[in-house]
Amino acid sequence: MGYRKRLFLLIMLDSFIIFISIYMSNFLFLWMEKDTTIVIVSSLLLLAFHNIFANIYGLYRKAWEYASIREVWLIFISVTCSLLTTVAIQMLLFGQSYNRILFVTGLLQLMFIGASRLVWRLFRERLIQTKEFQKNTLIIGAGSGANMLVRQLQKDKHCKLKPVGYLDDDPAKQRLEILGIPILGNISQIEDIVLEKEVSHIIIAIPSLTKTELSDIYAKCSKTKVKTQILPRIEDIAEGKIGVSQLKDISVETLLGRESIVLDNEEVSAKIQGKTVIVTGAGGSIGSEICRQIMNFAPDTIILLGHGENSIYTIEMELLETYAEHDTNIITKIADVQDRNKIFGIMDEYRPDVVYHAAAHKHVPLMEKNPEEAVKNNVLGTKNVAEAASRFGVGIFVMISTDKAVNPTNIMGATKRAAEMIVHSLNYISQTRFVVVRFGNVLGSRGSVIPRFKEQIAKGGPVTVTHPEMIRYFMTIPEASRLVIQAGAFARGGETFVLDMGDPVKIVDLARTLIRLSGFTEEEIEIHFSGIRPGEKLYEELLMNEEGLDATTHQKIFIGKAVHHRYSEVIEKIKILEAVLDDGELVRVKLKEMVPTFVEVHEHKDALLTNEIEGEETTASTPYQLRRANAN
Repeated sequence: MGYRKRLFLLIMLDSFIIFISIYMSNFLFLWMEKDTTIVIVSSLLLLAFHNIFANIYGLYRKAWEYASIREVWLIFISVTCSLLTTVAIQMLLFGQSYNRILFVTGLLQLMFIGASRLVWRLFRERLIQTKEFQKNTLIIGAGSGANMLVRQLQKDKHCKLKPVGYLDDDPAKQRLEILGIPILGNISQIEDIVLEKEVSHIIIAIPSLTKTELSDIYAKCSKTKVKTQILPRIEDIAEGKIGVSQLKDISVETLLGRESIVLDNEEVSAKIQGKTVIVTGAGGSIGSEICRQIMNFAPDTIILLGHGENSIYTIEMELLETYAEHDTNIITKIADVQDRNKIFGIMDEYRPDVVYHAAAHKHVPLMEKNPEEAVKNNVLGTKNVAEAASRFGVGIFVMISTDKAVNPTNIMGATKRAAEMIVHSLNYISQTRFVVVRFGNVLGSRGSVIPRFKEQIAKGGPVTVTHPEMIRYFMTIPEASRLVIQAGAFARGGETFVLDMGDPVKIVDLARTLIRLSGFTEEEIEIHFSGIRPGEKLYEELLMNEEGLDATTHQKIFIGKAVHHRYSEVIEKIKILEAVLDDGELVRVKLKEMVPTFVEVHEHKDALLTNEIEGEETTASTPYQLRRANAN
């Protein structure tokens, strides 16, 4: 119904109600027999002032099918104001007022107008509720978030979800009803209630849940084999980023990600705000997220440097759109870190204050097959960017490394360890503060295991896992990026910052979780063990034996004591590597000479046969976990 038609009908309805109210009060008090002129004038005044105050208080702009106590209150105010104004004018015009009669008229008017709106709302709700629902829906939680959700589901005539009950652990809420929907029990009863109410959809509507609590509730929901979704964060709803009814599927990142990272904004701002920042590998998973996080601190200029034109264009468009109100100058540079002259030219032109070096080849099996490319990009590329930063007076240089650089068993890890050596050795001869940030696997990043598992599940399986005891540390992309930025703010020069990766996760458990999240069972999607691939080990470490672990002021960032290398010696070894780049096997040999801790998996049989490395078992506590505990 159009606004004008709706307005006309409401005015006609209210006018009719006013005349009926006057007629009924006249029936009670024989008002018309006393003075017909006063009756007619008072009726017209009452009608006119009702429409005026109804317009002032927006009664004709309300969607009455969604009316609440607030709307009833507005009706009361409008009717009262129109009555009082009519009484005042009666006194001015006629020197008298029929207060008692007008009072009864007002009560009738208030009752009939309120009843008309209530009838309209009940009619609309009945109309909505008679539509065909496809899914009985169980709401986990009975707080404000659940309240908002159920209101939205009940009002949305296109919604195919029918709330049939809540589950909540608060004893005070048991056996109550909210918006006509009963609280059926507590969360431990999920399986029984799903069967009893023939539930085909579950919504977890407790936005304040911690990751651990969410994981526990989801584990209970997953036993029912019923599709489970989660309510968006209240903050996102309040800020208008997302609607209440825009439910989110529960992802592996949601279940495995830790609690939100709180940055020391003051310290980070001091290093970034108003400064020029370069991010290499800006189109990658980590690089692009670092760019997003940096934009929140209002740098003067951010330079997005990367080799892939599509990925750089994508992040540029995203930043321009998302941060349109910022004054930050966003510059894109398509460049390969292996191109020394181009990198030096960019550093010379922009003279950045901070460099985040995220560009790298990171795919372990591919680098095993192409060791020379790993050396070119990870070693020589890092050398080019780091030396350019030193030459042109960069204040802070942050290199993003990996747990695979610790006691590496593959080419990728060994080249990243060599890159760390370059950065650390430069720190001792340069005015630039060079630091390394080391962390493990990132959930959902390009080349990570989760996208591969999703592809296999989409094809009907099987999901391939290399080894039943394979474990890895995981972080979410935003978490890793925030910690990289925070670590950069801590930089004094020469540190290896180690990020708290939490507890390790078995890859086979990750596969099982993803299968459940996709709505399948292990009987439907099988898991096959394919054997450890070249260069892999059963678990990764974040520290070498000679590195200690000290705490910082941030509970999730630690400092490993860097092993000192003379820059001249590192450069000599790199020259030897460069000389043999045409021979992949020689590259492997010379890389082992440069990185003495590089021991290939096939040479380290204990890692495969006994699941031990250097006598330390990969069960409850890895070496990193033990050192982290000691640092705390």
